[in-house]
Amino acid sequence: MDLLIEDTKSYYKEIFSGVTFTTKKIQNKEFEECTFEKCIFIECIFDNCRFIDCEFKGCSISANKPFNSQFTNIEFSDSKIMGFDWTKAKNVRILSFERCDISYSNFSYIRIPELKLIDCVAREVNFNESDLTSSIFTKTDFSLSIFSGTNLTKADFRKSINYFIDFKFNILKKTKFSLPEAISLLQSLDIILED
Repeated sequence: MDLLIEDTKSYYKEIFSGVTFTTKKIQNKEFEECTFEKCIFIECIFDNCRFIDCEFKGCSISANKPFNSQFTNIEFSDSKIMGFDWTKAKNVRILSFERCDISYSNFSYIRIPELKLIDCVAREVNFNESDLTSSIFTKTDFSLSIFSGTNLTKADFRKSINYFIDFKFNILKKTKFSLPEAISLLQSLDIILED
């Protein structure tokens, strides 16, 4: 199915399987309750698109720009969504990632409560000044990710690893952590720990 056809503007309950787009501009499209399976989008531009209640399974999405696009209730599983700049989107609400690699992505300065990252890799992801209230971040690798001015109220980091969260510069209220990784929260203190 060719997403570049101009006269098709809206897709409902369609299944896109194995489509590949590289450096293409996909514009003025609406996808509702659609499923993308093993699709590849590399360095594409989503311009003025709407994704509502969609699923991405086993997809590779890299270095795309979602200009003026909307994402509502989107589920990603077993996919790579790397270098995705969510800050370029018009609206982002209810995102779920399971067994995904979202490394080098940008969520800074956006409000996205209840974000789900379950059993994911999230290396060098920017969460600077974002509102992640009640998010679920379990079993996820946060190596070199940025948390600064981030609202992590009621967020769940249990069984996650490699995060550095300075409690002086982030909001941590009823945030859940698990040992032994939670000891990393003490790194921001000028203290000496001994066995």
